[in-house]
Amino acid sequence: MSRGVAVVTGASGGVGRATVHALAGAGWDVGLLARGGAGLEAAAAEVRAHGGKALAVPTDVASFEEVDRAAERITEELGPIDVWINDAMTTIFAPVVDIRPDELRRATEVTYLGQAHGAMAALARMRPRDQGTIISVGSALAYRGIPLQSAYCGSKFAVRGFMESLRTELLAEGSGVRVVQVHLPAVNTTQFGWCRARTPTHPMPVPPIYQPEVAARAIVAAIDAAPRQKVLGTWNWLLVRMSQVMPGIGDHYLARTGRSSQLTDISIEADRPDDLFAPVDDEVDHGSHGIFDDQAGGVMDPKFLRAVPGSVAGFVRSTRDRLREVRARRG
Repeated sequence: MSRGVAVVTGASGGVGRATVHALAGAGWDVGLLARGGAGLEAAAAEVRAHGGKALAVPTDVASFEEVDRAAERITEELGPIDVWINDAMTTIFAPVVDIRPDELRRATEVTYLGQAHGAMAALARMRPRDQGTIISVGSALAYRGIPLQSAYCGSKFAVRGFMESLRTELLAEGSGVRVVQVHLPAVNTTQFGWCRARTPTHPMPVPPIYQPEVAARAIVAAIDAAPRQKVLGTWNWLLVRMSQVMPGIGDHYLARTGRSSQLTDISIEADRPDDLFAPVDDEVDHGSHGIFDDQAGGVMDPKFLRAVPGSVAGFVRSTRDRLREVRARRG
């Protein structure tokens, strides 16, 4: 039986890197797209160690021409693409007033347009065969904007809208190409150490925190299950639902807790290298994990209840009091 061919963008680190490893273990040949040379080659070596074929193609997903050339090369050298997984991202952690227009543009080009470019390149090769699966790696932040992450949230909101439009178009034409969105919770990845940050201390994922392998397993499982969307993690699911039915309460709660829950007490160098305009894993492989291994466990970890910023009762009570204060000031 021939092996299938999957493509992963953002394959050199974080969730993308963990997904490459999971695909290799499941018997896939993998085309790997990212900018960082060392990370790409290390990820490709993992595929080959599992007996699969790997093709690492240095690619900036912000450029459709680069993505399309990579897709063509993968098709020629590995075979027809069965699955395309869009995971590449970059961002800047900062209040909106501290973000430069060129920084916002770049984060959007990679995180939003990168997924659109991947989908378009995949469609050009899947529609003639009337088969294939496009998986968009999303986030609860595609439903709920939070402080310090406007660039990322805006991009993920846009990705969700793009993929929903694409799905309806494919359904209308009776296409066999499927579109799946997997919305992730907070994950212990390299992004918090190498994305640009204009914050007083080192940024962190909002607890509860999951390991990249948990996300990777869900992404690979979605290939066969092909749900319309999968929201991974209990707290993540609750956050999505809350944003739909109580968005105002979420606004006030995040105004009070959103910044502190994303910042550590670790000092951050003002000139630390970041990947917004150039890769930081070109010469050194950083793998898939960030620095929060000791806090990663998700809802299955007993520390979960202590990690969530306040109990549900406390959340409702504090938000109610805050709304009363706002109303009182307004008269």
